[in-house]
Amino acid sequence: MAILKAFKGIRPVADKAHLIASRPYDVLNKAEARVEAGDNDLSYLHVIKPEMDLPDDTDQYGPEVYAKGKENFFKLINEKVLVQDDEDYLYIYAQTMNGKTQYGIVGCAGVKDYMNNVIKKHELTRPDKEEDRMNHVRTSRMNYEPVFFSYPAVQEIDDIVAEVVKADPEYDFTAEDGFGHHFWVIRDKAKIDRIIELFAEMPSTYVADGHHRTAAAALVGNECKKNNPDHKGDEEYNYFLAVHFPDNQLTIIDYNRVVKDLNGHSKEEFLAKLDNGFVVEEKGTEIYKPASLHEFSMYLDGKWYKLTAKEGTYDDNDPIGVLDVTILTNQILEPILDIQDLRRSKRIDFVGGIRGLGELSKRVDSGEMEVAFALYPVSMKQLIDIADSGNIMPPKTTWFEPKLRSGLVVHALD
Repeated sequence: MAILKAFKGIRPVADKAHLIASRPYDVLNKAEARVEAGDNDLSYLHVIKPEMDLPDDTDQYGPEVYAKGKENFFKLINEKVLVQDDEDYLYIYAQTMNGKTQYGIVGCAGVKDYMNNVIKKHELTRPDKEEDRMNHVRTSRMNYEPVFFSYPAVQEIDDIVAEVVKADPEYDFTAEDGFGHHFWVIRDKAKIDRIIELFAEMPSTYVADGHHRTAAAALVGNECKKNNPDHKGDEEYNYFLAVHFPDNQLTIIDYNRVVKDLNGHSKEEFLAKLDNGFVVEEKGTEIYKPASLHEFSMYLDGKWYKLTAKEGTYDDNDPIGVLDVTILTNQILEPILDIQDLRRSKRIDFVGGIRGLGELSKRVDSGEMEVAFALYPVSMKQLIDIADSGNIMPPKTTWFEPKLRSGLVVHALD
């Protein structure tokens, strides 16, 4: 039984939404954030990447960073470019990429659902990154950014959404990356109540993207509960901000790997070792993209290769064993290239498919890397199977695009 709660959103006045909305905190470093914000004082990057407004020698996890984020947020409040709604609403946030639009329900998820595993996860989180986001929430008493959830599609919810989006959106703009962002307020109480009822019938929702933000929001909410001797259960800190998309509208794109060296092997020795687990076919100099599950492409010494995993190297009945990232790790990265820890090894890097396979050949041709592997994307069914089974995906398995824009709506814990 999944919790969805309406809330009084803090959000931009209509003519400033396109100026405030920014990419999320974790896709930019400090220098990139400074460039992207430029001379736009309203950019939400000043809130979620406040280190960019501080001297370069500032500890990025120091208390002054979190204080600066809070100061920048309340500056937007005081200038009345961010305003809080008077009533509890749900919202619809839609994104358009390559002519396809996906529609998410914006509402609050339940801290209790996270603690009780009603909200299912598929990735491990790093404590340092969790603590960083928790400090932002603790300092500001705000969920600055939403998390990206999915749920099993429900036709009646689709029908309600279709009805709401017939009206003109509150915000409607195309960001500099070409992706469209559209936002509606659901003010009809009957529609709000019905969506909440339909969510209550779902056994689970799923973290698609934003595991660290999810953990941080839920853990701070749980802290607030423990620290309040008068806790009743209906306080706003019992909930956190999420955008819920139906699973059949989401697209996961590929997440690829580049490796610095061949672990002492010559090219010929390396190719010979691949024969143990793969049928290897040379494809020439034109980019070759994997066409199906258990098929890989590899770029080595100016040429592309097709690698087809042999029977016995995978287990289609096992939610982890079926994954191509598992095959790559078990057949190449660990035994041949001696990369034993994907999270810590400095010899491997990960490239989101949004950059295209040309990015892989570029990094190899430059001499920075020796070999690149492109993978067929994971499906939403695979993600849900893993989450339902209580398993964890290997690192850097899923890449969702488009990313949620931050700053379109904020949830206050008080």
